[in-house]
Amino acid sequence: MIISLIGFGAILILAFMRMPLGFALGLVGFIGFAELSSYRAAISNAARLVIDSGQNYGLSVLPMFILMGLLVERGGMARELYRAAYVFLGHRRGGLAMSTIVACGLFSAICGSSLATAATMSKVSMPEMRRYKYHDTLATASIAAGGTLGILIPPSVILVIYGLMTEASVGKLFIAGVLPGILGVLLYIAAVMFVVIRNPEAGPAGERTGFMDRLKALRDVWATLGLFIFVIGGIYTGLFTPTEAAGTGAAGALLLTWARGNMSFPVLFEVLREAASTTAKLFMVLFGALIFSNFVNRAGLPDALISIVTSFDVSAIGVIFIILAIYLLLGCVFESLSMILLTVPIFAPLVESLGFDLIWFGILVVVVTEISLITPPIGLNVFVLKGVLKDVSVQTIFKGVTPFWCADIIRLVILALVPSIALLLPSMM
Repeated sequence: MIISLIGFGAILILAFMRMPLGFALGLVGFIGFAELSSYRAAISNAARLVIDSGQNYGLSVLPMFILMGLLVERGGMARELYRAAYVFLGHRRGGLAMSTIVACGLFSAICGSSLATAATMSKVSMPEMRRYKYHDTLATASIAAGGTLGILIPPSVILVIYGLMTEASVGKLFIAGVLPGILGVLLYIAAVMFVVIRNPEAGPAGERTGFMDRLKALRDVWATLGLFIFVIGGIYTGLFTPTEAAGTGAAGALLLTWARGNMSFPVLFEVLREAASTTAKLFMVLFGALIFSNFVNRAGLPDALISIVTSFDVSAIGVIFIILAIYLLLGCVFESLSMILLTVPIFAPLVESLGFDLIWFGILVVVVTEISLITPPIGLNVFVLKGVLKDVSVQTIFKGVTPFWCADIIRLVILALVPSIALLLPSMM
């Protein structure tokens, strides 16, 4: 227990010294494992982990879904999805903010990245909301909160990494994220309604659109939605594995981008370069996390935590809520990927020993991670928006997102108390 806590302290120190997280995890894990056994064993362990993980066929799902998201972003599909949501909701008070959230949900279904969703939708929806004189607090908050859906609604890079770390089915994790993602969209819309009821001037109504405009908007997005349905439906029905789905989705996104006239050799080269760079960074962090995970397992931290929990008179669901509370606190100082890589190796064995489903726990982890993306002081989605919208202060965005992370807390409690919401679709696969 003590050596594991020393290891966590060392990682925090190295992180504050600006060492890349993957190197910090790998270095601490390597030295810790060596001190518990020998440096020869540590070298053998690290080499075996890197080689075995690098040759893992399942890991190829990561670059394919990253490539799919980048192609979708370059294909201009976000604007079409926003237009489709706007023609149905834009005429209501707060309708443009609601349209942004729905469009974020749809875009994240083929993107898989919260930061990319927030950055893309800020360019699409913010000019429209400013044209209708929306308050910056509501406008920016709806983009920041809607962007968090990118790591839950499949395909999700975070769910892939969680599945690889816990050996849970990536396909079932994807399907399990669908209903919680829809619940998130509905609760975010409720948060917008709460804001405009209290202050109608925060989100004035837009123009009502006719039937033909709505039909045209739907016609423009059918191919994009069809790609999502084909990829996720193929996993659900067993037509292909998540890895095959990733390859199919990337190919489909490439064809859609080319058909829209947004593809050229320079653009393709840039997309491939960015996908390779992002994948390499993720792999480095993942390898470091696996080495660190071996160290804490060797030190016996999961067993020690199980012994501590069983020594107290706390119900199993009470333990889950304690873990979620820890995640909420960690979310104030860690970004989402770091938090998952540090904690999942510790908490997953504990949760499994209590008899809970790791698919359900994975959804809870992702939802609580979503909250960390919009809460101070880290709130990566908030800082992404600040980078795009230079004239909006960070304080303005954080003030606006308060109703949205409150909605996320409600969703987290509902999912914790009613696991069937997350497990219904996977049980029918």
